[in-house]
Amino acid sequence: MELMTRFHMEDLLVMLFSSLFFRILFRSRTSDFAVTGLSLNFMAGLTPEGSQYDARQYDAKMDELLGTDGQEFFTSYDEVYDSFDAMGLQENLLRGIYAYGFEKPSAIQQRGIVPFCKGLDVIQQAQSGTGKTATFCSGILQQLDYNIVECQALVLAPTRELAQQIEKVMRALGDYLGVKVHACVGGTSVREDQRILSSGVHVVVGTPGRVFDMLRRQSLRPDYIKMFVLDEADEMLSRGFKDQIYDIFQLLPPKIQVGVFSATMPPEALEITRKFMNKPVRILVKRDELTLEGIKQFYVNVEKEEWKLETLCDLYETLAITQSVIFVNTRRKVDWLTDKMRSRDHTVSATHGDMDQNTRDIIMREFRSGSSRVLITTDLLARGIDVQQVSLVINYDLPTQPENYLHRIGRSGRFGRKGVAINFVTKDDDRMLVDIQKFYNVVIEELPANVADLL
Repeated sequence: MELMTRFHMEDLLVMLFSSLFFRILFRSRTSDFAVTGLSLNFMAGLTPEGSQYDARQYDAKMDELLGTDGQEFFTSYDEVYDSFDAMGLQENLLRGIYAYGFEKPSAIQQRGIVPFCKGLDVIQQAQSGTGKTATFCSGILQQLDYNIVECQALVLAPTRELAQQIEKVMRALGDYLGVKVHACVGGTSVREDQRILSSGVHVVVGTPGRVFDMLRRQSLRPDYIKMFVLDEADEMLSRGFKDQIYDIFQLLPPKIQVGVFSATMPPEALEITRKFMNKPVRILVKRDELTLEGIKQFYVNVEKEEWKLETLCDLYETLAITQSVIFVNTRRKVDWLTDKMRSRDHTVSATHGDMDQNTRDIIMREFRSGSSRVLITTDLLARGIDVQQVSLVINYDLPTQPENYLHRIGRSGRFGRKGVAINFVTKDDDRMLVDIQKFYNVVIEELPANVADLL
């Protein structure tokens, strides 16, 4: 029940920054995304020379992609369903949805579930936390043939934790359907994966490396797969995973439904989707249904890198009142900062990709239960990991890409709770802070003295 409530709440909040992101991203294509009131001009003249983020170039690329040629590629789907009952879903799927704690579909669910259930290729954009996971899980569960215990749907995610979370949601929503779901992720027993797959499953959720391995060994047979979903697709289509996704796609049946879900979809990722999608429906949540209320964003001018640690220790008492996530940019720095904080008798836990899966699972379990209250991590955790109680995110290091800012601070203030994001900014970070403000069309203010009152 705890998982159900937590996911329901996750599914409501993080539309937050997609509003601003979409305003920039699609403002020249459709009146829904016209910028009203807020102007990008507030940063005019402030962009430092050589800034990494070029808004004009980004917009020009988007315009080119979504121009006349793009209109022929993408199709639109405008129907909105105000209730789950109106979507024509199976009775036992509805039972699972309601038992999970959902009452009314979120904006992305109102638009996204039905076209996916109809077998259409879809590109769905809304920030993590708005119900994308339940959208594609419902679409898959509705279309499975439960008389055939063969893998009919393959879902790929960039991290083990996210894949395991999707598996839990799929299993919970499909509780009354008798769905068999298995998470194929690295760091677990290959033999156990093979045993479970040979005994028969309806859905495989996994990370690209392990899934490709299972396909290559023919432990996962692709013959019956009719649905293929990429979650956090911008990450999946980035350089790191792109080749693996192609390799997997080559092994799947030629006629397959493809669903692409993400909070951010840069032009490069959108362009790649054209290679393996058939007239996809592009669904975006309109800005008037999104809200920026909930997460207050601040920066602290720490001047020098070496002054960050003292600043963090000054804030520790505030951190420990609530549950907090501290982001740094490298695994080595996670270890360094964890040692430094513990040597000063501050209780912190840490997780990153070099730790074995079992250790990561234990640490996340402790953090979710509240027995550990301050978690230091890398961007591994920034996407889609649901820890409902987090109300403070500290960017000890600013992210190296503006897109990751949205995924990181979406860990806080979930579901209308108050949330705060604090960014440590050195002189070298001025450029990135400007980039982030331009990218999301926000103004990040200096941290006031009464930060504890904001939580």
